[in-house]
Amino acid sequence: MDIEEYKRHASLCVRCSYCKYIDMNWVNSLRFSRQCPIDTKYAFNLYSPQGFCYSAQAEEKGTLEFTPKLIDALFHCTLCGACDSRCKRNLDIEVLQVIETLRARCVEKGHLLPAHKAMADNVRKTGNEYGLPPEQRFAWVPKSYKPAPEADIIYFVGCNAAYKQPELAVATVELLTKAGVPFRLLADETCDGNDITATGQLDLARELAAHNVKAIETSGAKTVITGSAECYKSLKVDYPKLLKKSTKDMPYTVLHITEYFSQLIKDGEFTFNNIIPMKVTYHDSCNLGRLSEPWQEWEPKYDGTIPLGKEWRRGDRGIYDSPRDVLKSIPALELVEMERNRSNAWSVGSTGGVPQAFPDFALWTAGERVEEAIATGAEAIITPSPAEKELLLKAVDDKKAAMKVYDITEIMVRAL
Repeated sequence: MDIEEYKRHASLCVRCSYCKYIDMNWVNSLRFSRQCPIDTKYAFNLYSPQGFCYSAQAEEKGTLEFTPKLIDALFHCTLCGACDSRCKRNLDIEVLQVIETLRARCVEKGHLLPAHKAMADNVRKTGNEYGLPPEQRFAWVPKSYKPAPEADIIYFVGCNAAYKQPELAVATVELLTKAGVPFRLLADETCDGNDITATGQLDLARELAAHNVKAIETSGAKTVITGSAECYKSLKVDYPKLLKKSTKDMPYTVLHITEYFSQLIKDGEFTFNNIIPMKVTYHDSCNLGRLSEPWQEWEPKYDGTIPLGKEWRRGDRGIYDSPRDVLKSIPALELVEMERNRSNAWSVGSTGGVPQAFPDFALWTAGERVEEAIATGAEAIITPSPAEKELLLKAVDDKKAAMKVYDITEIMVRAL
């Protein structure tokens, strides 16, 4: 974030605390009215969006150092963007960008958490944050897969599906094949860098962005499909942001698997035939929802206090309808909503590098979402994110809850 913009937006916070709660228009209960995980858990102003805005002002002025307590609070934040969306219903402050910039400044001054450093070291050595052999990235590919060398569509797999939950990668291939979609894999795919970007390690993040963008551009494909909410946000928002471009100027268009199939269904080109008599609730991933709006590379220009030519990212233009349209098209499947949904959704806790550095807090955050899902009477939680599925499963097990968790591609394959 431009330094003047950083100072400007950090100073605009008036400590109204609206960033901590969902909009009163959508509150159904006190139990599920909170929106900021760190503020809800720690109830101390430093652990809150407004605390970070005030810390950013002091740090920039040189009156506050990156103390252990500030670093602890700063990296507990899940960067879910809930505060940002909520604030922009009132004051139009770029709260999330302030927090991201404060993190980057923290890392620039040498304050990198050991877990985040280890993650980055793995990415440099192996191209994935788990440190697994790069030659195993495509070990999951089924023998039935037939690449279309000239296809205009690339399937970007992502590290989690490639290494930890290969059944999700196989499910996506099965869906595209069943729909008769010509596609190919990106041979030079490497880590998308979502967690690297989120933890303020921007030099490495730029390297990853440049590598994957060049690989896609060299392939000649114009459309990238992914089943990962994290990869989606990296390709659509983080990469142009890191490379100082706008989303519209990237050499490709990225679609989440649900966006692509939602359109096929609407056009009458694809249907689900298998009956799934199940009541489910859908979790709006932060990366596919609030955080997925197109990025605009904007040179700050004001008429007094009015920004000229700026397209605000308020969190309401995320990918919310497509996953729901897909689920509603499955015979006998009943979709019920959690109290906090769409731009008001509660973070699962899988974002921002939190699971790597603070797994207990990530588990607590996911547990809160599980309790909200249980309150709907649903039998299962559906998520568009492999990383979120992994964490939600741990939370369900931790709470010994009678709740199933599925990636949306798994439900789609079952409905074929």
